[in-house]
Amino acid sequence: MILVPVKALSSAKQRLAPVLDQPSRTKLAQAMLEDVVVALREWQRNRPKPTVALVSGDPFAAKLAANYGFEIVPDPDNPGETGAIEMATRVCVGRGIEWTLVVPADIPLIQAWELDEIFKHAPRQGSVLVPAGDDRGTNAAFRRPADLFPLRFGDDSFKPHHRAAQATRKPCVILNLPGISLDVDNPADLRQLISLPGTSCAQRLARELLSARAPREPSFEGT
Repeated sequence: MILVPVKALSSAKQRLAPVLDQPSRTKLAQAMLEDVVVALREWQRNRPKPTVALVSGDPFAAKLAANYGFEIVPDPDNPGETGAIEMATRVCVGRGIEWTLVVPADIPLIQAWELDEIFKHAPRQGSVLVPAGDDRGTNAAFRRPADLFPLRFGDDSFKPHHRAAQATRKPCVILNLPGISLDVDNPADLRQLISLPGTSCAQRLARELLSARAPREPSFEGT
């Protein structure tokens, strides 16, 4: 099962506060989630359809999941990404699901071919890890069996995840994938998102939001 943890979008992306107010941050988080959902739906076309589930108690996420035919794993307590995936992993194990792929909701440049790469390299038993662009975070984690090792997300999760994967004595494949590697957490990430080519929902919105904030050139008319 593909799992996408989604925290409460009404208070999302606090580290973008220096450049965006909360309503704008919420809109951006919603746009990024939609980009991720669209990429997952595109990947499903003409392929056997594994279940995709948004792990969330957020109303926007629930509506989006329904619109795209995805499942919702309810997360009413909103304990954070780590707690949400712990709970969702237990759900998967209880259903007898063989594998899990966790991708975050804030990687708006994810592409369908990158998902193909993950599954192409996935061991029969083992894991695939995709680091964030700074090699600190983990932006995709495939595990087979579904609970092969626990996931603990955060700014510096990649090395602990790699160590945990190695400790299982099962193969662990590390892939660097350009779209998945960009998660948008801080103003520098946002500037990178805007600067890259593309017209994803999040890119269009971010360009519009930051353009509206840009100081206007002084007018010298009438001088």
